[in-house]
Amino acid sequence: MANVCNMSEIDGRSGYCKSNSTFYSKRRPAPLPANQTLDVTTFISARAHHGVTAYIDASTGRRLTFSDVWRMVESVSSSLSDFGIRKGDVVLLLSPNSIFFPIVCHSVMSLGAIITTTNPLNTNREINKQIADSKPVLAFTIPELLPKLAESNLPIVLIGSGSGKGKIVSTLEEMMRKEPNRNRVKERVTQDDTATLLYSSGTTGSSKGVISSHRNLIAMVQTVLGRFQLEDQQTFLCTVPMFHIYGLVAFATGLMASGATVVVLPKFEIQDMLSAIEMYKVTYLPLVPPILVALVNNADQIRKKYDLRSLKWALSGGAPLSKELTEGFMEKFPGVTIMQGYGLTETTGIGASTDTMEESRRYGTAGMLSSNMEARIIDPDSGKALAVNQTGELWLKGPTVMKGYFSNAEATASTLDSSGWLSTGDLCYIDEDGFIFVVDRLKELIKYKGYQVPPAELEALLLMHPEVDDCAVIPFPDKEVGQFPMAYVVRKNGSNLCEKGVMEFVAKQVAPYKRIRAVAFIESVPKNPSGKILRKNLIHLATSTSSRL
Repeated sequence: MANVCNMSEIDGRSGYCKSNSTFYSKRRPAPLPANQTLDVTTFISARAHHGVTAYIDASTGRRLTFSDVWRMVESVSSSLSDFGIRKGDVVLLLSPNSIFFPIVCHSVMSLGAIITTTNPLNTNREINKQIADSKPVLAFTIPELLPKLAESNLPIVLIGSGSGKGKIVSTLEEMMRKEPNRNRVKERVTQDDTATLLYSSGTTGSSKGVISSHRNLIAMVQTVLGRFQLEDQQTFLCTVPMFHIYGLVAFATGLMASGATVVVLPKFEIQDMLSAIEMYKVTYLPLVPPILVALVNNADQIRKKYDLRSLKWALSGGAPLSKELTEGFMEKFPGVTIMQGYGLTETTGIGASTDTMEESRRYGTAGMLSSNMEARIIDPDSGKALAVNQTGELWLKGPTVMKGYFSNAEATASTLDSSGWLSTGDLCYIDEDGFIFVVDRLKELIKYKGYQVPPAELEALLLMHPEVDDCAVIPFPDKEVGQFPMAYVVRKNGSNLCEKGVMEFVAKQVAPYKRIRAVAFIESVPKNPSGKILRKNLIHLATSTSSRL
């Protein structure tokens, strides 16, 4: 297959080139810096903008100006250097959303060290598994989460006031107050060096560390800036978790270069979200579809209680929006434009988007390819690249695509080919106007409130139950949360295991978003000749049974 396509061969409507079966972005290209000796923190801090307030803590009202942020980053990075943190070292950040989250991330990355984040809801077992894999040399966390690091024996920097057991070496407050050491040796950091190590759920049940470079993050920042083109000072509300790629892209890195103000919700509660929109005159509201559903369903009460007139844009990610939800939201909140985004941890959160209401009204779409991004639609059986309006697996290529999976050459080789094409695991087609539509998933991840839940992980846990002979976990569709995990269980002979027993067994060992929320008992799990679970059969059984109830 040819790799080069002349511009004259690209169809202006779809972005498709017949000579190499590749779709090209119709967006304006995002410029990338030629200087290879550049880290993402320096790149962002050097950008000129007119912003004053960078972050506001919605719970306390505390504000950080942009000059506060960069002064604190300089102080914390200097302290980390004094602690012996060097280029290539991994530093763990275990924290809920905080105005200090970006300060820790940029302080670490400015040294050429690597930031790895984890979900505060994860269990000790899940966190220790990530620690064993990524091998951090230091951890940042809040006092309330110290017990989750008790078994790690890691040196710990406390964020916020309080105390607790652990090998505490300093506090972030002390570090931020420290005068930077101007004589410290700064190691050479290049765009190709690793900046972040975020963990992505896998179909095998084992979470994999996604290696993103400074170049990946710089390209992401440029894409974000090109998408929003913020001329006046705008205010974004941080509703999504900063440890996740969505939050990291929007709030800890991308928007810092724009001069926008970010209002941070330490913990998501819909009432707190609405109060913050009113109090801080929020203009942009990033969210996931379940929050959009809640806004539509409770619109009348919300509008009576809260003044949301400042809100101009709702940015949805995680799953394409239906016509009913899009139209319902526009009817209830007529002054707000819906924009959507599609991306993976493996693509630094970048992939496709709708950037206007007109584009969002292409119902069910994930959007058009982001700047600098290329796509192919590959037939999963033949490996042949397909054309417009043909369904196959979506492959993406561009400057935001990861370097690979950490210490996992096999997983990297099966996801990323030698030419830089990433297989997304999503069955899609691209229509004649260049819009991507997600039809199904090849990777069997369950999307619960935007969180990814691998069925294989829950199945492995269930098989450890002494009364479970076999099992399968499927995504059950739900209007409120998107999908939730449902288990089909084969009991061992003589067992009286009940639904509650199954759910409680799993709940003790996983984060809340991974919990089993429905159970059905069956005689045997349907499988193909090679032993692979036929989940589609079970999904059909579950949904058809539900509709008859």
